[in-house]
Amino acid sequence: MTNYLISFPSSALTGDEEVIRAASEASRAVVREAKAAGVWVFGGGIDETAPPLVVDPDGGISDATYPQTRRIDGGFAVLALPSRDDALAWAARLATACGCAQEVRAFADDPES
Repeated sequence: MTNYLISFPSSALTGDEEVIRAASEASRAVVREAKAAGVWVFGGGIDETAPPLVVDPDGGISDATYPQTRRIDGGFAVLALPSRDDALAWAARLATACGCAQEVRAFADDPES
């Protein structure tokens, strides 16, 4: 099994409060299906009210970020799946539920993690 990250940025969700609430409920239904199928690892939404912090090798903490990750937001799911095709099928279900495109990335296999 490979773990796949399926995600979207906050800006991809469009519509009024009712549309977003309906998308949230529909996506939670897909999450319940993934849990019932035994493929759910974890997921959630990035708390955009908590700013990111960087912890340096010497233990110093700053409110900076890596320039290439300055803006990470939105929602994500990590699913353990047997193939990329399965990941794309689950991403399609989430895209339909959320009403926005989903990005799919595979985690590298690491026997220590």
